[in-house]
Amino acid sequence: MKVMVIVKASKESEAGEMPSEQLLVDMGKFNEELVKAGIMLAGEGLHPSSKGVRVQFSGKDRTVIDGPFAETKELIAGYWMWQVKSLEDAIAWVKRCPNPMTSDSEIEIRPVFEPADFGEAMTPEVQAREERLRGEITRYNLEPPRFEQTREMHIAGINETYTFATRDKIPAQWSRFAPQIAKLAGRVGDASYGICWHYKPGVGFDYLTGVEVRGGNEMPKDFIQVHIPAGRHAVFTHRGRVSSIAETLEAIWTKWLPNSGMQVADSPSFERYGKEFDPTGGMGRFEIWLPVKG
Repeated sequence: MKVMVIVKASKESEAGEMPSEQLLVDMGKFNEELVKAGIMLAGEGLHPSSKGVRVQFSGKDRTVIDGPFAETKELIAGYWMWQVKSLEDAIAWVKRCPNPMTSDSEIEIRPVFEPADFGEAMTPEVQAREERLRGEITRYNLEPPRFEQTREMHIAGINETYTFATRDKIPAQWSRFAPQIAKLAGRVGDASYGICWHYKPGVGFDYLTGVEVRGGNEMPKDFIQVHIPAGRHAVFTHRGRVSSIAETLEAIWTKWLPNSGMQVADSPSFERYGKEFDPTGGMGRFEIWLPVKG
């Protein structure tokens, strides 16, 4: 589930008092833990309400009201957006948070609406439009990658060939593959991988749903192995619904890569799905690994 975690304003925050160096250090460490756990989607501190405005609606009229605003307890000083397993999980994380104020503080947790919450009003057409909009947001807000020097890997699983028009059938391939993971001997780690290889621009590609295995182990009859050589990778984080991965990939190839000055290495690219990803709901954090030269 997605939640907004709201830091309530205080007299200090409304007076524009800046956090101490120690609080910045402590909050930075906490945010780093959130990111590593795949929980944090966004987070920002806010200027006091004296620098803000309100727009009041009355029928067709719009009135702008300048801050500051008097109801300090009803104002917010900052927020996070988190992807968590449950409300209890969010509460546990908030309890670990450093006190964001020099005096007493209050943090509020509010669940974010999911499509299912709207019932029949959320028709397939409306949901498709919402997902297209999320894709547009992803396209223009690609997170900077980190770079990893990876070891050699062997990924075993089910392989299919797709055109760009038929790639929407990849989720069905994952559904066929998941029950067969238990049949694999010599599995390494608990992550799953989506390998994109035999890429032909404008035509299509092969896609293997698999897990890492030790080389030389016997595979089920319909499984094949893909060799991932050791090398350098740009690692991008995708958050939210897996259905919007096409937009993230487009942003990587058409926005980031041309502006990076880097070249793609002759090796398969792959998606890495760890414990932060919920395969049942198709939600959570996973990574896209792009092989690069240098």
